[in-house]
Amino acid sequence: MKRPHLITTALAAGIVLISASASSAQTAEPLYEARLIRLAEIVGSVHYLRTLCLGSDEGWRDKMQALINLEAADPERRARFIAAFNKGYRSFASVHRKCNSVAIEAEELYRKQGLELASELIARYGN
Repeated sequence: MKRPHLITTALAAGIVLISASASSAQTAEPLYEARLIRLAEIVGSVHYLRTLCLGSDEGWRDKMQALINLEAADPERRARFIAAFNKGYRSFASVHRKCNSVAIEAEELYRKQGLELASELIARYGN
């Protein structure tokens, strides 16, 4: 599997930047909630596929945990983030048992979608 570090690094940086701009004291659901939940699902998918094809977790779970810790202090919101991440992970775990061209293509597609979504969130809602 190719390791396009630029996209991986940019997506990870997007997660960190979104985390850094989040206010853990928020009580109302932010306008970007649905997009952030989708990003959590994408990160779960990428985490599974990269681990499957590269044999390394590359810290995706830790990056997601950092986002959850900063963004979702409320237990219900926290549960939604975790559920989205797990949904993304399980959706590919149920289909892909070994790395093949389809898994590689899916990982590349999801990573690009994640990067686009993270970039949009930063541009629109980042401080």
